[in-house]
Amino acid sequence: MTPTFKIYVVGGAVRDALMGLPVKDRDYVVVGATPEQMKAAGFIPVGKDFPVFLHPDTHEEYALARTERKTAPGYTGFVFHASPEVTLEQDLQRRDLTINAIAQDQDGTLIDPCDGQADLANKVFRHISDAFTEDPVRILRVARFAARFTEFVVAPQTTELMHHMVESGEVDALVSERVWQEISRGLMEAKPSRMFGVLRECRALRRLMPELDSLATQSSAASFEKTMRELDNAAQLEATLPVRFAVITHNLPSEQLASELCDRLKLPNEVKELALLAVRERDLISKADAIPAADIVKLLERCDAFRKADRFKDLLTVHKLIHQRRHFSSARIGAAGTDAASMDRRNLCLSAPGFGRRAPVRRTEDAGSLCPGNLPGSLAPLTGIAKRRAYDRPTVASTHHPGTRRWNRARSCLPARTASRRS
Repeated sequence: MTPTFKIYVVGGAVRDALMGLPVKDRDYVVVGATPEQMKAAGFIPVGKDFPVFLHPDTHEEYALARTERKTAPGYTGFVFHASPEVTLEQDLQRRDLTINAIAQDQDGTLIDPCDGQADLANKVFRHISDAFTEDPVRILRVARFAARFTEFVVAPQTTELMHHMVESGEVDALVSERVWQEISRGLMEAKPSRMFGVLRECRALRRLMPELDSLATQSSAASFEKTMRELDNAAQLEATLPVRFAVITHNLPSEQLASELCDRLKLPNEVKELALLAVRERDLISKADAIPAADIVKLLERCDAFRKADRFKDLLTVHKLIHQRRHFSSARIGAAGTDAASMDRRNLCLSAPGFGRRAPVRRTEDAGSLCPGNLPGSLAPLTGIAKRRAYDRPTVASTHHPGTRRWNRARSCLPARTASRRS
C-alpha cells in the first residue's frame, strides 16, 4: 500500500482490547486515500452510501475517513463526505460515545481525542457532541451497551439528550426492522433488563414498545420489575432469543397486546409463534397439576408439539422461568415435550371416540395405561403427566359402528393386562 496511507483500528475492537475482552471484529479507518487508490491496491469496494472496502485477503472492512451532515429525519438522513483531507480526529468526532472513539495506529499508539479512556476507567457512557441527536439508532445502541457492560452507567447529560430526541420525534422515524435488530441483540446480552431500563428512563420505551411500557405504569410497576427479573434469569440460563422474548409477552395482560407488540416489531416467525403461545397457554400450563390427561393432550395438539417438539420445550422453559419461585409441576407435561416428536395421536391411543367426551371413571396408576406397548420409551412422556384420569370404553350399540371399529383398533395396541381389564 502507498506509504501516504495511514491505517487505524477504531471503535469496538480498541474498546474491548482496553477492557481486556476478546476482540471479535476489527474495523479500520484509512486516512489520506482515495477510492481509486484503494481499488488499485486490491481492496474490494462494498459501501453504497460511503466508501467501504474489503481487504483482499482478510475480508475485514476498511472505511475511508469521513464526515457526515444531517439532511433529513431518521437514521438514514445523512450526507457523507470522504476525501484524503478528512483527518482521523474528524472521523472520530462523528461517532456516538467517547468509549467508541478511540483509535490505534499500526505501532500500537492510541489516539483518544474525546477522552474515551477516562470514561472507560469510570465506566460511563457519554456522548461526544450534540451531533449524537442526529441518529436515533444511537439511543438503542446505548441501551444495548448497558445490557452488555453491566457496570457502566449512562451520563446524566446523555440521558437528557436522549430524552430530547424522543420528545422531538426523532425516534418515531425508526423502522421496525432496525428497532428489532438492536432489541434482539440487547436481549442476548448478559443483563437485558438494563436495556429496557435505559429506554424507559429516556421515555423511548413508550414509543418503541408501548405494550411493555404499560407494565411500568404505577398500577402495574411490580409486573414490569418481575418481568425484568425473569428476563435476566433467562439470560443467566443462556436461553434462546425466542424464549427471552416470550418471557416478556407472557406477562402482558392479553394475547391481543402481545400480538400488537409482535406486529409492531415485525418479528421473525419463530420468535412470534413462541411469544403468542406463551401468553395464550399460560393459564392452562400453570394448572398442569389439576387438569385431566385428555386436556393435556389437547394442549400438545394446539401447540403442534408432535411436529415441533423443540418449540414446545421452549414453551415449557418460559413457564419454568416464570413460575420458578412457586411450586410448578411442569414435569407432568415437560416429559411430553421432551419426546413429543416421537409421538402422534395413534401412539397415544387418544383418537378413539369417547376420549375427552366421557366423564372420567377411574384413576390409573400411571399414564402409560393410555398408551401402546412401547413403554417406557416414547410413551414415558405421559408418565410425567401421571396419575391423570383415564376413560372406559364408550358404549356403542352396534359393533359395526365406525367409532367402535376405531376404538377396537386402538384397544388392540394396549398392553395385554390393560386390554383384558377393559374387556
